[in-house]
Amino acid sequence: MNHVAADAPAGNLSSFVEDGDGGRDRLHLMVENVHCAGCIRKIETALLARPGVASARVNVSTRRLVIEWRHGEDDPATLAQTVDDLGYPTAPFNPATLMDGGAAQDKRLLTALAVAGFAAANVMLLSVSIWSGYFSDMGPATRDLFHWVSALIALPAVVFAGQPFFRSAWTSLRGSALNMDVPISVAVILASLMSLQQTMVGGEHAYFDASVTLLFFLLVGRYLDRRARARARSAAERLLTLQTATATVIGADGAPQTLAIADIAPGMIVAVAAGERLPVDGRVIEGQSETDTSLVTGESMARPITIGDAVFAGTINLAQPLRVEVTAAGENTLLAEIVRLMEAAEQGRARYVRIADRVARIYAPSVHILALGTFAGWLVLGAGGWQPALMAAITVLIITCPCALGQAAPVVQVVATGRLLNRGVLLKSNDGLERLEAIDTVVFDKTGTLTLGRPTLTNGDQIPSDILARAAALAGHSRHPLSRAIVAAAKSLAPVIAEQVAEVPGRGLSGRVDGNELRLGSRDWCGVSESAGADGPEIWLSGEAMAPRRFSFADVARPDAVAVIAALRKRGLHIELLSGDRPPVVTAVADQLGIAEYRAECLPDHNVQRLKQLAEDGHKVLMVGDGLNDAPALAAGFVSMSPAGAADISQTAADLIFQGDSLAPVLHAVETARNAGRLVRQNFALAFLYNAIAIPVAVAGLATPLVAAVAMSSSSLVVTLNALRLRLAR
Repeated sequence: MNHVAADAPAGNLSSFVEDGDGGRDRLHLMVENVHCAGCIRKIETALLARPGVASARVNVSTRRLVIEWRHGEDDPATLAQTVDDLGYPTAPFNPATLMDGGAAQDKRLLTALAVAGFAAANVMLLSVSIWSGYFSDMGPATRDLFHWVSALIALPAVVFAGQPFFRSAWTSLRGSALNMDVPISVAVILASLMSLQQTMVGGEHAYFDASVTLLFFLLVGRYLDRRARARARSAAERLLTLQTATATVIGADGAPQTLAIADIAPGMIVAVAAGERLPVDGRVIEGQSETDTSLVTGESMARPITIGDAVFAGTINLAQPLRVEVTAAGENTLLAEIVRLMEAAEQGRARYVRIADRVARIYAPSVHILALGTFAGWLVLGAGGWQPALMAAITVLIITCPCALGQAAPVVQVVATGRLLNRGVLLKSNDGLERLEAIDTVVFDKTGTLTLGRPTLTNGDQIPSDILARAAALAGHSRHPLSRAIVAAAKSLAPVIAEQVAEVPGRGLSGRVDGNELRLGSRDWCGVSESAGADGPEIWLSGEAMAPRRFSFADVARPDAVAVIAALRKRGLHIELLSGDRPPVVTAVADQLGIAEYRAECLPDHNVQRLKQLAEDGHKVLMVGDGLNDAPALAAGFVSMSPAGAADISQTAADLIFQGDSLAPVLHAVETARNAGRLVRQNFALAFLYNAIAIPVAVAGLATPLVAAVAMSSSSLVVTLNALRLRLAR
């Protein structure tokens, strides 16, 4: 898979095309001028209309556009040109420019804000003089002079400071669409032209002060909104900043050289100094150190690493220099996979987002019709001539902004996703939070979920080394915690080769070792009678010409499992335990954790049947489990959550994944989902309340354009700040 270099040319896109799934080609582009859900919808709709395109997704935070099309049925340059023609310039995706682009846009806004503020202050002084002249002996000539001086200050300021709105509006109009900046631009231009017309004919009233002050308040609102949304910045955007552009590669002659990430291939050796961020995924071949994996896996404690351990891009080497053999770089790394999952979750079309999209879709034509109707209504009623009618129409154009409604759900989803990531939870599903909020039942797996899933072999001294080596040969083909424990116990023994190994979920492994057919798994899978009893987790090894051999293990519950189970129950959730383990073991764990309802010796289909029964009874179930045998149950749950090792993140069927030894992320996820749902509903209520009050006030002429600008900006800001309250939730 290719990775876009920092200095990649935008013209030749063929070299940036990746091999996708199912015979598809994939292209990652960075798109400019994307501001809202309307922009996203327009880009995605245009691309999906092309016959060869299978999918198109835009993330507004990272500005990444991912296009997939059937191989040979479209051309990357044509696809990029399709987006360019809509008014959204594209370039090969480059995370290194993400933060720089945001800083440049902030600088442009501040410059425009300064110009508008300077002009507004000076024009306002002239306007005060004119207003004072109405009560003194100021003549028409002096008044007209002041109007012309105001025009000389205001008009250039409007042309310059209005660029953020004018360019966006022109881009939208070029694409045969209307965005939120079109009515704002129309309002500012109309106010300026009306003022110029009045000045040219020697009218008593001009509105240059309104034009530039209106623009000043609009820019203040937009800048504050950008800063507030920056605080709610997407977790995917923050993770992108962890990617490095270069790495120090050790050549065949031992000499170091600096290469771009795009030029690094698996098998190369990378040197990582103490304190540096790892640029690639790989395996340590020299050195011992510790890594800070908090921003990737959620682990707050430094993790010791030594030769043979896996390390991941984005983590920090804390202690000693390392040499790492590359296994993946660029868009193939675990970090890149997490970013893609986070982008999909943050930009998902959940129910509330779809509602806001439908409302925002009819906004643009509706607001122009409403403004035109206001202007016509005032003229028909004869309320003071065309100037007051036009001012009322301008006020309607400004005050009826859908920003608050459009941001009501997405900004909460972005904040919630980032909050969960900080707590060690990766949200994969775009509507996972909405479903998680609605649950009334939590069903847990036992091994690796309620327990740490790192059992140790307790009777290893009673097992002959040749038997242990054979068991390890089979166990090495499974990621089950008990299989890993056998492999760890046999680490010092000479390896044995197993052939024709097959794994049966919920049963065990079969294969040939030294020419003998062996089975490693549950007691019934290995043909052990029920009279052979024992406490604790176990695996049996059986085969030709050998008596079954028992491997016993000890596993412990997660340190905070009791407290988390109690907290979930306190929040009104029903708790169940489903396990494939034997009744005595399951009973002991359930009693220890205070779980009243539990089932033992459950095969994968039993778990699915139980979840279906709960669903038929009207329950919405959160299934928490790990392992191959839990995949059907994770898929069958109303929403699912899984503890997973970093390397397994993209392989699990769960909607959410949590890292670390603590069970607390499950509780954090439930609380975050409930808080997020409450804030989304509050935001919708605020947005609808604003429009219910503001629109009649504007139509009735009870508000000026300046009041409209303040109200419109404040509505968006209030919705964003309300979403940020999620960060303060305990």
